[in-house]
This record gives sequence, structure tokens and C-alpha cells, in this order.
Amino acid sequence: MWMLAGKNETRAMIKKILGINLVAVALMSSVMLTQSAYANDVPSCYAMNQTDLKTPVADREIFVLIDQTTLLDDVLRAQVMDNVGKFIKPGTTFTIATFSAFTQGHYMNIVKSGTLESDISAGDRDVVKVRVLTSFDACMKKQWSFGMRMAADAITKSMSGASDTLAKSDVESSIKSFSDVVRASKAKDRVVLIVSDMLENSSISNFYASKNVRKIDPAKEMVAAKTNHAIGDFNGARVYVMGAGTVAETTTHTVYRDPKTMNALSQFWSEYFKEAHANLVEFGEPSLLSPIQW
Repeated sequence: MWMLAGKNETRAMIKKILGINLVAVALMSSVMLTQSAYANDVPSCYAMNQTDLKTPVADREIFVLIDQTTLLDDVLRAQVMDNVGKFIKPGTTFTIATFSAFTQGHYMNIVKSGTLESDISAGDRDVVKVRVLTSFDACMKKQWSFGMRMAADAITKSMSGASDTLAKSDVESSIKSFSDVVRASKAKDRVVLIVSDMLENSSISNFYASKNVRKIDPAKEMVAAKTNHAIGDFNGARVYVMGAGTVAETTTHTVYRDPKTMNALSQFWSEYFKEAHANLVEFGEPSLLSPIQW
């Protein structure tokens, strides 16, 4: 289980474990960019220790897009945390974003983005001063701990902020916008986790019927998506979906997810991601049957 830190604790932790002025952290966060062109919220150990070495480009990047119109139970929330948590390690960049509906002011937003840097190579360690290496190694250990807490806190708050009271859900347009972020990444291996019911409810289409999932016509919905320019380009990234078809039950409303209805939903999104040049590895209805792999 990840340990979380509040805002004040986080600021104090940066100052304590990395040993630098908070003003410097703010400057670095605003100047240093991740591979997906968003501010890096994790301070750089290479920059702070002035190693004169070029900061290595992260080989892997995991992108998490959370739909704040989708309410998850504790089991699904834990699965999200478990799948993302194991990838927060050196050599990895993480980007966490949320969305719901543009018309309600809940447009797609990058919550946190940061890079956990790779270690100095064996060859370069031979030319770096021992004093600098000692400081750098200590910083790297604490950078990992800080990054873990930051990612966990961002995901927890994003899922906790979900609500089923929002009238609309711009799923397709939000995923298209997020594909721009993914495509801009320079990482060799890019994994995208979309946490959403995948139920469009916008001017493009409505996948609901009587507070339940509507049996859609995949071919017709693809025409609508293309006509409304709602399909992006993931440039070959691997995509996983969690929460598909999730509809909240109440004391007066029981949800029955008809297999034919869910199959139609899965068919549509399979075609959608194929058109968006993404490799849809698994469409969780609602959970993933296998853990995400690099």
C-alpha cells in the first residue's frame, strides 16, 4: 500500500530529503519538462548535484487518465493503485490526468507528471567525484520515495473526486486530447491506463439508456466519432482500460450488464483504438484479468 502525504508534508519532505531550497524546486518544476512536455514535479538529482552529465531520457512512460464521472469500488481502486505503483521506478516517467465534461468546466487536466531518473552508468561513475556520487546516490533513493508518494496522492485524489452527478461525459474527445500528450513522449515504451466507464454522453452520442448501458451499434458510433473528429493518434502506444460499463447502483436502481450490450461496447472501442493507432491490450469490464506488463 502506498503511503500518502498532504500538501504541507510534501513541501517539507522535498526540503528535508532533497536538501534544497523550495524556491529552487519551484523553478525546476516550471522550467524542467517531461518527455510529454509537461512540468516535471519531481526534482532532478542530476541537476541538484551538478554532475555535468546529461540527464538520461526515461525509457518508459506510463500515462493514467481518470474519468471523474466513473465511481469505482474499493476493489477496482486498489487494482488501479497496484498496477500503476509497480511501474514507479527509476527510468520511468508518469503522467496522471483527469477529465469529465468540457461543458461543465471539468476539462482534461494534467494533475501530476514526473520522471524518476536512471542511475549514472558504470562508465560515467568512474569520472564523477566520490563526494558527488555519495550525494547523488542518497538523492536517488529519496527521489524514488518522493515520486511514489506523489503519484499515489495524485491518483487517490483524482479517484476520490469522482461523482455520478455530472450530467455529461466527453469520453471520446478527452481520449483524443490525451493522445496528443502520449504521442509527444520520447519514451521507447509507452503504456496508457484509462480508468473510465467508457460511456459517452455528449453532443457526439449517448451510450446510456434508462440509467443503464445502451446497446450501441459499433459501426454507427464509429461514423459519429469520425464525423466529429473525436479520434486521436496514440502512435502505437499500448492501452489498457479499467471500469468499462460501470454504472452506479442505488437502492431503487439495479444494474444488469447484458453480455450482448457489453460486447457491442467493447467492439466499438476496439475499432476506435485501432483507428487511433493504439494497441488495445485489454478492455477491463470492469477489472483487468491480468496485471499490466511492460
